[in-house]
Amino acid sequence: MALSPRAQAVFAADGPLAQAVPEYRPREGQLQMTGAVAQTLEDGGMLVVEAGTGVGKTYAYLVPALLSGQRVLISTATKALQDQLFGRDIPRLRELLGVQLRVALLKGRASYLCLHRLESARHDAHLDERSALMHLARVENWAHATQSGDLAEVDGLDDASPLMPLVTSTRENCLGARCPQAAACFVNRARREALAADLVVINHHLFFADLNVRESGVAELLPSVHAVVFDEAHQLNEIGVQFLGRQWGTGQLSSFAHDLEEVTRTHARGLAAWQAIGQTLEDAAWALRSRFPERDGVERLDWSATGERWQGLLSQVASALTQADTALALVAEMAPELQVLRNRAADLQERLTLFMEPLPDDAVRWLELGRQVRMLQSPLDVSQAMQSRVLPAEGGENAGNGKSWVFTSATLGHDEDLSWMVESCGLNGARVLKVPSPFDYAEQAAIYVPTDFPKAGDASHSQAVAALALQGAKVLGGRTLVLTTTLRAMRAIGETLARALIGNTELELLVQGASPKRELLARFLQSGARTQGGAILVASATFWEGIDMPGDALQLLVIDKLPFAPPDDPLHQARGRALEVRGKNAFKHLHLPYASVALRQGAGRLIRRESDRGVLVVCDVRLRQMGYGRQLLAALPPMRKLESAEDYARALEALTRPSTRARPST
Repeated sequence: MALSPRAQAVFAADGPLAQAVPEYRPREGQLQMTGAVAQTLEDGGMLVVEAGTGVGKTYAYLVPALLSGQRVLISTATKALQDQLFGRDIPRLRELLGVQLRVALLKGRASYLCLHRLESARHDAHLDERSALMHLARVENWAHATQSGDLAEVDGLDDASPLMPLVTSTRENCLGARCPQAAACFVNRARREALAADLVVINHHLFFADLNVRESGVAELLPSVHAVVFDEAHQLNEIGVQFLGRQWGTGQLSSFAHDLEEVTRTHARGLAAWQAIGQTLEDAAWALRSRFPERDGVERLDWSATGERWQGLLSQVASALTQADTALALVAEMAPELQVLRNRAADLQERLTLFMEPLPDDAVRWLELGRQVRMLQSPLDVSQAMQSRVLPAEGGENAGNGKSWVFTSATLGHDEDLSWMVESCGLNGARVLKVPSPFDYAEQAAIYVPTDFPKAGDASHSQAVAALALQGAKVLGGRTLVLTTTLRAMRAIGETLARALIGNTELELLVQGASPKRELLARFLQSGARTQGGAILVASATFWEGIDMPGDALQLLVIDKLPFAPPDDPLHQARGRALEVRGKNAFKHLHLPYASVALRQGAGRLIRRESDRGVLVVCDVRLRQMGYGRQLLAALPPMRKLESAEDYARALEALTRPSTRARPST
């Protein structure tokens, strides 16, 4: 039997899913997507699928992938979804379908414990933070039992912990085959398991990074797979341009200075003024960082705005690296660690030289400013790289390879052709399929755009957003999420709410950054389960997608503004200029699709199950007043419209009454 009917039979009313899960019921969209994916796996070619929330797209591509008998590579945008697929979804389906195949999880080397660097971390003079020392002890205990070496297994260890770079390796500082722990290396073990597996789960960062450096294991893996599935494919372009270009930053320089002092203390003590050289490097990094005010988030700055002083600072860094390289050249043969350090010095010099030269015509260069300063140069999008180095191309080296390529997400564009996704990723000629959500949005959700509200650019806007959110939260007993387009607005709204809630013991205020993301989500979900004393969560970028708050946990979603890219973002400016050269309107073909996809991603947090109910409020009068606002409104799920403040108040009150809707299907 062909793959398509076999896969669709799994989702039938009397199929394996229905027999195993009593509350399961078939969804037309899931069947449609499953059939399309199965046909693509059999026939080859490219399929782009936008599957609305609730379609069940994960199972829709996993079932045919597992039944196909082919070797399949699945790539996701986040490590969290990787872990969900590998630890939950794939094992469930493998048991349900009775298929015997080998499954592997492969992440970037920064996710795995480096046993060699763990030994060094115990003696690291810079490790003096109490929390880092506590985490080190926890990692050491865990290291004796772990099979994977994946640091995500360590409870309470955040990616931002200062311990992470001390117990993980990078391409630059890895000793490779010369490492005394090479045989037990968790990175090497994960790559060996991936190369031997039938189905491998990776992430987009790893996929694109490997196109450049070809050292993560994906380069060896890709030619051997028959099919590749990109989930959360709306992030492919933005992630890809970061890794297909070149970058250099103060974090890399500080890390090199730190390792220089630590390694030479062990292997070349007294043979050069290592501490002074390291301090010179740190001073150079500090001079670059101090050129710009420190930011909590990440801001992009046009390269042309750096000024002449910036070039002088780069020359100082180059001089410091030359000094380090000269000293290392005299001792490099004494130990593998010293040779690796010298190679890193050369690599840092080569990258820095790139940014001191004129910009090529087909690239864009910018700065990313945060706690560190990064210089980046990249192509405008990933289309050329995808066509020439990844996808089958007419007359290219991949022509006729018969591979199948599936790209899927809940949001891939604002038009029927999904041109925003197709063009930026070079997927011309792909089959395009849009599968609507099965949810009854008109019954389950409402949208309100207040008319009597400050404009998005007014100074009083954030205060008005806070007041509206607080009003709703008091009616609902919490259950309120506020999504902002900027960290500045997030802080302003959070501060306003904090002042308003002084003395209020019924509502808890949670603000992004106050605790790790997982902890904030857990606390918010717990508050939603209480009969009294709920929470308001105020968050920005990382909460717009990839989070799940089903049931009554979230009933009011407030979005402060339309999520247009910042007008001075250098990458978007360069993309806009390129479109205009081709005779296209940058606002229509770039800025509007970008805002539409982001808005739909944010709005998608509200309704996650067939029993969910809620109200979406977008505090931006442009949705009502501007022609493009009405286009954005039309692209959202078909929620019922609330035309007045009175309608809004009644909708909130209705949410306080028990729902008679059935519980969700699986």
